[in-house]
Amino acid sequence: MLDVKRALAAARAPERTHTLPLSTPWGDALAAAGDDAEVLPEHPRPTLERASYTMLNGWWDYAFVPTGRADASPLDLAGALALVSTAAPPATFAGRIRVPFSPEAPLSGVRRTLTPGELLWYRRRVSAPARGAHDRIILHVDAVDWVAAIRVNGRLAATHAGGYLPFELDVTPYLNDGTGADADGTFLIEVCVYDPSDAGMQPRGKQRLHPGGIWYTAQSGIWQSVWLEVVPAAHLTALSCRGAADGTLAVEALARVAEPLGADAALALDLAVFDAEGTRVLDARLPFDARPATAPAPSLAQLAAAMGAPALGTAPARRLRATLALDTPRLWSPAEPYLYRVEAALIAGAAPCTADGAASAHAAAEPDRVRSYAAFRTVHVERDGAGTPRFFLNGKPLLLKGVLDQGYWPDGLMTAPADAALVHDIEAARASGFNLLRKHLKVERARWYYHCDRMGMLVCQDAVQGGSAYNLWHTSRKPTVFSATWRRYRDDIPHHRVALSSDDARYQLEWTATCADMVRHLAGHPSIVAWSLFNEGMGQFDACAAAELVHTIDPTRPLDAASGWYDQHCGDVYSHHNYFRPLTAPRDRGRLKGYARERGFRAFLLSEFGGWAQPVDGHRFSDAVYGYGDFASPAAWRAAVRASLAEAEALAPHGLAGYVYTQLSDVEDEANGILTYDRRVNKLATPDDAEGAGA
Repeated sequence: MLDVKRALAAARAPERTHTLPLSTPWGDALAAAGDDAEVLPEHPRPTLERASYTMLNGWWDYAFVPTGRADASPLDLAGALALVSTAAPPATFAGRIRVPFSPEAPLSGVRRTLTPGELLWYRRRVSAPARGAHDRIILHVDAVDWVAAIRVNGRLAATHAGGYLPFELDVTPYLNDGTGADADGTFLIEVCVYDPSDAGMQPRGKQRLHPGGIWYTAQSGIWQSVWLEVVPAAHLTALSCRGAADGTLAVEALARVAEPLGADAALALDLAVFDAEGTRVLDARLPFDARPATAPAPSLAQLAAAMGAPALGTAPARRLRATLALDTPRLWSPAEPYLYRVEAALIAGAAPCTADGAASAHAAAEPDRVRSYAAFRTVHVERDGAGTPRFFLNGKPLLLKGVLDQGYWPDGLMTAPADAALVHDIEAARASGFNLLRKHLKVERARWYYHCDRMGMLVCQDAVQGGSAYNLWHTSRKPTVFSATWRRYRDDIPHHRVALSSDDARYQLEWTATCADMVRHLAGHPSIVAWSLFNEGMGQFDACAAAELVHTIDPTRPLDAASGWYDQHCGDVYSHHNYFRPLTAPRDRGRLKGYARERGFRAFLLSEFGGWAQPVDGHRFSDAVYGYGDFASPAAWRAAVRASLAEAEALAPHGLAGYVYTQLSDVEDEANGILTYDRRVNKLATPDDAEGAGA
């Protein structure tokens, strides 16, 4: 039965009138270190790590510039790409911004919101790293929100779309006409960004220009690390090593070949796998496909190219897909997150004879050497001995005990102020009894997944939602009151798509490409055990088609096609959000669709519940408090949280396969976290150690 009183209280978020100064210990340390402080200096990509790199985090010049458009309406992807590609850099810059913190974040030093009628410009002159005659200099940008154009020494080098995924650019052709850096050994990087936030339709997660309640401060621009690498002319751009419990190791790699080797140069990958004691347990030489690779559709790069975006500064990619086998592997699990070290070398040598029998003149090149890691584990949904659908890890049923993780920080917004801050949150979740984090409507930086991999924290990864302005009746109030609509509201009917803010075909294309790219990008992380595609009907459309696509790209992980409500009878999970009713584990009724129909059952997941609010004086972000429940004391709040967790766990014998409690930390107005927003207080800890449990 619906708790009407609490549901009505939650229907309207209190209005925020002012915010309060709040920072994390890591943000304080960064600010205290001054201008020369190292900002997130760790290698940003542990799954493809070279011996050296040059971090470009730190101070850049910035400027906010009007778009100059008479029409103030937000641009779609095609219009945004055209705008940033043709915009001229400003004559003057306003000041300095600390990259990679967005201008809206306090740690950026700017604290200014980018509006839909503006462009955000970055500029920095950097020293060119030393390189050999045929080496390439690669610029990495790990995330910029939303559409960006990159200029090198004043020339347009590339554009990028997608606010949550990394990209890279070979800048070598733009360095003094390709012969080297400028006379002083430096070159100029300029980045132009357009981001309409929730005024547009693009995937944006929880960002909103007018935040409050469950919606958070919009951010824009560069918000993850920027860095350089020197690589050989033939070099790896992606490497994924996914091990299964039977010892199978699936290896996928992408490589690019620049001159002087030529596109027809023969490529092979020398792969060696070592156990934790350093013993080599597997090695092989794996050939690349001789033909240039085309990204499996859809991809954001293909979508942008179809809209006229310049695809400059990159050579055609080559692909490798191979399967190896390891006898009796040590398996990865939360109790023993065993990782194997991987060393790989891309070998580029003489190409085969040409069609007329002449030998190729391409000479062998220095190999591109990288380090990575792999784990062996298998996750799937299966019936247990009693016939109940469960999550199985390595052939054994496992109750998922999850907590919702938004990944927001008061001083860095979506950018954690330090690598140690990421570790802190994972450790806090584990110490509180959880074995899974649901990364909510955000793609995190690569090091977060690495820490989950090495620490044994399971991850359910959300796709990032978008669409036009959300209809509160359809995304919140109707499903809260009328739970019968959860299984009866189709998302493939045109007027239903209007209600779910997903009727625009341009949004559908971009969301689909973004989701597919996310799955491919994160596929190599063993900690990720499930994908979640749509959340609470926001921007939802054709969930069954999306489930089939993701299952085709990655058949090794279960997925939740529609988290919360508006289930479409597909995927691996029957998923409920339950904040205002007694917790239950209902049977999955109805005819299943897609690949789920072939199996005949799905697991039941309580994918959100709880949300009990308990603000802590001195650790609040604003004067508004949003959450569920009203408790007389912190002790009463702790009792309610523990009772809710026990109530959920008690459903396991009755069909519950897993749960996700809301949430790990407070976020802005939401005071329903186990940790305070500044991470200084663990509210679930006992009074004696609560103040010291944060950091």
